[in-house]
Amino acid sequence: MQQLLVSKSEPLTGTIPISGSKNGTLPLLAAAMLVEGETIIENVPAIHDVDTMLQMLRAVGIECTFIEPGVLKIDATDISSCQAPYHLVRQMRGSFYVAGPLLGRCGEAHVPLPGGCVIGSRPVDFHIAGFKALGAEVEETYGIMRAQAPRGLHGNRIYLDPRWCSVGATVNLMLAATLAEGTTIIENASYEPEVVACGQFLKQCGAQIDGIGSNMLTIRGVQRLEGIRFSSIPDRIEAGTFMYAATITGGDVLFKNVRPDHMTRVIEHLREAGARVETNETELRVIASNDRPRPVDITTAPYPGFPTDLQPAHGALVARAVGTSVLEETIFDARYNYTDELARMGADIRITGQLAIIKGVPELTGAPVEATDVRAAAALVLAALCAEGQTVIEGAEFLDRGYENFEAKLRAVGAPMVRRNSDNNKELLCLA
Repeated sequence: MQQLLVSKSEPLTGTIPISGSKNGTLPLLAAAMLVEGETIIENVPAIHDVDTMLQMLRAVGIECTFIEPGVLKIDATDISSCQAPYHLVRQMRGSFYVAGPLLGRCGEAHVPLPGGCVIGSRPVDFHIAGFKALGAEVEETYGIMRAQAPRGLHGNRIYLDPRWCSVGATVNLMLAATLAEGTTIIENASYEPEVVACGQFLKQCGAQIDGIGSNMLTIRGVQRLEGIRFSSIPDRIEAGTFMYAATITGGDVLFKNVRPDHMTRVIEHLREAGARVETNETELRVIASNDRPRPVDITTAPYPGFPTDLQPAHGALVARAVGTSVLEETIFDARYNYTDELARMGADIRITGQLAIIKGVPELTGAPVEATDVRAAAALVLAALCAEGQTVIEGAEFLDRGYENFEAKLRAVGAPMVRRNSDNNKELLCLA
């Protein structure tokens, strides 16, 4: 494992460029599997999860080559296998996205049930029910989903559970339906920005999709798609994480290459906490107060609600608020894994079912803590930046799954931190 050593920071100041979206790029890579030819995807972040997905594409015979940093060429002219390797799928839930395009193009998909961060149960029941509605024969044995459509997929009306508005199921079923015969209607579809971007990509490739950006998608199947050049959207979760870092340290940071219109609820809550947030179309500036933050209640919800991926960052901020904040987690039942570690640092947190009741304290203190997932790791870094003394965070490698150059970007605006291998305490110089 790897450790991050983080000391209390002076106010962060400077500029942070935001990378391409992790959660937006993974669906695009899967969607490119439907194109019988070459696709160019720009603004691809250099993170572990993207690398895992590229290994997945290569394992089924697709050529993937970076022609320059952040610019990826995908040639899916030929798909040689319909079987996804277990060791890759178990690493990341997003790898299950390959099921839809494999089923749509090849009429068959053998995909192990996915793994990933330990943040709660995330069944793929909605995906499987949708594949069956499109005419696939599906069985689950020995932890593997085996789907076959010997007579091809056929359009149908698919109802997704409105309580979840599942991003993964929406993407997978949209991909499978793109080459299906007839018309598919997906009701209660997710319209997160990452889903919208995937739909726009497909449409530019020649797919016939109506309702992009709404909760009802109408997909008229086509015979083939043509390759295009397309750019992944900026990562709103990365931007949000660093916006919380600026706020928690009382800093003044400009963020470039962002989409403020994707972050309305986050901006509102940071303003409630006392920060000044200025925006234009592609930039955003956070000018934080020197005072302790004000308490702010949040409830996580599908877009345009507050994103579950930023709930831990919000918890770190309000741990020092002047008053009590109530966080309600409605998406993932184990998202509060990070709170025990914050408590080690002196936070006053009580968990009751879906609620986290956080009573702000004047000061946090450095402590040895352990991250259990990528967003928990980020939250612990934020807390460490305002804690007295030094914090040692085990599990720093989780950050590499979802953030490109996490430490380098924060160090560039003044955050004191260094990464090292925990087995021999040797600093990783490449991250200096």
